[in-house]
Amino acid sequence: MNNIKIAFFDAKPYDTESFNELNREFGFTIKYFKFHLTPDNIVLAQGYDAVVIFVNDTVDADMIMKLKDYGVKLIALRSAGFNNVDLKAALNNIRVVRVPAYSPHAIAEHTVALMLTLNRKVHRAYFRTRDTNFALNGLLGFDMYGKTAGVIGTGRIGRVLVNILRGFGMEVLLSDSHPDAAFAAETGSKYVTLEELYRRSDIISLNCPLTRETEYMINSTSIAMMKKGVMLINTGRGKLIRTADLIEGLKSGQVGSAGLDVYEEESQFFFEDLSDRVLEDDVLARLLSFNNVIITSHQGFFTREAIRNIAETTLKNIDDFFAGRKLDNEVCFNCSNLPAGRKPEKEPCSVCSN
Repeated sequence: MNNIKIAFFDAKPYDTESFNELNREFGFTIKYFKFHLTPDNIVLAQGYDAVVIFVNDTVDADMIMKLKDYGVKLIALRSAGFNNVDLKAALNNIRVVRVPAYSPHAIAEHTVALMLTLNRKVHRAYFRTRDTNFALNGLLGFDMYGKTAGVIGTGRIGRVLVNILRGFGMEVLLSDSHPDAAFAAETGSKYVTLEELYRRSDIISLNCPLTRETEYMINSTSIAMMKKGVMLINTGRGKLIRTADLIEGLKSGQVGSAGLDVYEEESQFFFEDLSDRVLEDDVLARLLSFNNVIITSHQGFFTREAIRNIAETTLKNIDDFFAGRKLDNEVCFNCSNLPAGRKPEKEPCSVCSN
């Protein structure tokens, strides 16, 4: 197995450290590239058996065919999301695996951190006190106890979040394409229509995947349905929110605050140090100008435990593939395990392990 060669793109120091440590068990040959995989540098994958990519590496149909021509047999995503890979083009050409659950607790906890910071103005208080300004004016928050939270998406992350919010004594409304009545009963939460969730929630958290149905689900129409002053939290995918409409909602006061760990055009910015450059994205610059908006650079997953789980699962996925074992974490265009809205009406998959 130690003759398997892996091209690893968008490598950060923490990736290199964790993968090198855990690769001692597998013995793969890994070449780390600091930049994203793009059409301009895809030739670097020639001669490798697998490529490892992250959320901002987009692999379209043309790139799929080039990777196949170069001899690449496997695309290993070190993330849960896979909307950045053209699965239809990959079908019968290259297998695709992912890391479905590296740490739902990490992202759920980060979601709550954004809520608390926005509510109690911790970010503003931090800078005030450093300037010896100890005034409380402008820092007024609200008790989360007794308020209503709407959680859109009750997968692994959403379920952890529901339990945390119930611990605050909040009423929790749920929305999911596959409601789980037993989970709702167990947690004392309730599945409702999206319209009711929008109308009743003081805080709304997006924890659903990006699909054709959920793309830009937060827009001028849905924002108009919400309580005036609603808090919006997005730790899911950037394109769940139409950012221009969010900005209008913030300007009018319809949206009281927003916590964003993702952004629809984040691939150009997130995970990179751009502090010595002029920010050319006017929409992102406008968002950053609001004192009631907090943006974190897709760091919700970023805990020691999650980084280790990502490396461990990614390497095991690769090992299972080349050893001919069942791929528990495979995703494909024709696979019945794809989230709702992504599965075409076809016969059961003839190439996927699931």
